[in-house]
Amino acid sequence: MNRAIEFSPAKLNLFLAITGRRADGFHDLVSVATRLSFGDELVAEENSAGKFTLECNVPEVPVDASNLVLKAALAFAAATGWKGGAHFKLTKRTPMGAGLGGGSSNAVAALRALNRLAEQPLDENQLAEIAATLGSDCVLFLKNAPVVMRGRGERVEVLPERASVRLRGRRVLVFKPSLGISTPWAYKRMIARGADYLPGADAEARLATWLAGDERAEALVFNNMEPAAFEKYLALPVTLEAMRREFGVVARMSGSGSACYALLGDDFATKPLVAWLRERWGDAIFVQEATLA
Repeated sequence: MNRAIEFSPAKLNLFLAITGRRADGFHDLVSVATRLSFGDELVAEENSAGKFTLECNVPEVPVDASNLVLKAALAFAAATGWKGGAHFKLTKRTPMGAGLGGGSSNAVAALRALNRLAEQPLDENQLAEIAATLGSDCVLFLKNAPVVMRGRGERVEVLPERASVRLRGRRVLVFKPSLGISTPWAYKRMIARGADYLPGADAEARLATWLAGDERAEALVFNNMEPAAFEKYLALPVTLEAMRREFGVVARMSGSGSACYALLGDDFATKPLVAWLRERWGDAIFVQEATLA
């Protein structure tokens, strides 16, 4: 094999509780995250030069050593001793600065692609060990089901099936205005504000209540990173509240933002909501319907 193609899905944090700051500077969290049915595509073509290179269809995406695809490739080579090289072609569809995990997903896609090219030297647990060093939410992209993330995001557990079936296949409308929110900035604002954290015991209790019941995703959604983002970007909470009022949907911000999402019913007509969003935010807004995977 000298060519591998990997789907690189976006993700949503349906439940995100940042519980406090750690001694190492990271934050602890409890989160339910799920992959989406849309995302990027990564092609890895083996070369004989023993080097890793990257090209992307979006000019704003860096293609140097700062990109997680190349960081993942170097980490893979170091872990396996593989002497090969690869040229990566990234077709980017997931917007940047959105809180949808695009970069982390690309890193995991690179690990999977190289593992195939190198004839599977690593198992899933070994891939997860590498992924955890690349980013806090990388490991979730190795799972084919909704997950609970703990710690700084590297401790990942697949949801019980009776809970997963309440999420898998649900329609969502994901949208991101032209503005982006830096994740480091969002965490700094949480630190400065001080009162937005949810104690770990409270987060676990909220999650346990949902897991033990039979309520749909609407009863699960939560994000305590919203207050810090909404303090600066006032148009986001105004939009979400208007959506709830005018369309009757449950709408929240995903991760550190600025992407948001609305949970849709099976028979919900999407076109009027999309037109409503474009009327308020202009054609630069990113809008994508997807399903939870």
